[in-house]
Amino acid sequence: QVQLVESGGGLVQAGGSLKLSCAASGRTSSTYAVAWFRQAPGKEREFVARITWKDGRTNYGDSVKGRFTISRDNAKNTAYLQMNSLKPEDTADYYCAAQSVVVGQYQYWGQGTQVTVSS
Repeated sequence: QVQLVESGGGLVQAGGSLKLSCAASGRTSSTYAVAWFRQAPGKEREFVARITWKDGRTNYGDSVKGRFTISRDNAKNTAYLQMNSLKPEDTADYYCAAQSVVVGQYQYWGQGTQVTVSS
């Protein structure tokens, strides 16, 4: 079992920045990848970014590419999402999820953290 806890959300003006954290605990493994998803009110869940823990390979959703950066701190077992040049369209609940390379599915999800971008 893996537990994920997101933090760092809040209210920010358009053009500003926020850095989200995803702290992992429990039966963590370097075979996992960690991803960020988001879901705005009344909208379906959207992929934001992903990073593999072993080699740090990253990929991003088209809507955030060039503005958001995902990273990891191995010692702290924490993934981050640096969000720059924020737009009102980025307003959503942001969720951290862990994907087992062996299982191939996002097995574990955090509770989410709210990001609100005002115009």
